[in-house]
Order: sequence, then C-alpha cells, then structure tokens
Amino acid sequence: MSLGCQSFQSIRWVWEPVGLKTISASLTLNENADPDVRHDMEEFSLQAIPDNADYYRHVLEGPDDMPAHVKSSLWGASVMIPITEGQLNLGTWQGIWLGEHRERGGGRRSIVTLQGSLYR
Repeated sequence: MSLGCQSFQSIRWVWEPVGLKTISASLTLNENADPDVRHDMEEFSLQAIPDNADYYRHVLEGPDDMPAHVKSSLWGASVMIPITEGQLNLGTWQGIWLGEHRERGGGRRSIVTLQGSLYR
C-alpha cells in the first residue's frame, strides 16, 4: 500500500508509532483479507466483554462505556507500523484496525510520530 504522500518518498525506513487519544477505542494489526475475521472478533468481544454486566460500577456514561474501556485496554490503543521505501511494510494479510467500542463513539484523534532514516 502506498502512502500517497510526496514527502514519504524520501523515507528509506521508519517505525511509525500511532496512538489514539481516547480510552474507549483501540488500534490493532490483524487479518484484513477475510471479513469473517472481523465478524468473529466482534462476536468474541461482545460475548467475552458484554454490555450491561451487573458487576460494572462505572455506568454513568451508558452501558457500553465500561466495556469499551476494558476492550481498549485489552486490544491496545497504539501500534508500531513499519514503513520501507515510502510504503507500509505489513504482512500480506495484515491491516490496521480501528476498533470503535462505543455505539456512538464520536470523532477520534491520533498521534503519529516517525522515527527512522531518510534518503539524502
């Protein structure tokens, strides 16, 4: 996948940490070719970490808020993405997933930092 940005063409290699500025969504690298994987992850997530569980105390923001915090902590809110020769250097089937764990999550912001080597 090309990043489509002229300035990235000068990148020889870089690690790109990407982080979310939220506590109820997640970022992860996962299978991105078969849509059944996405479905199965959602089903697992809903069964393992249900909304409206009677043991949740943090419920002021709705029945999906506390489960969203748990999912964000388990799945993670940042990923390291390798870029080589100006292109994402992921495995054949890998993709970057943004997991929105709220029914109405709103806008999400991220932080991207590039660390690596440029062509001169």
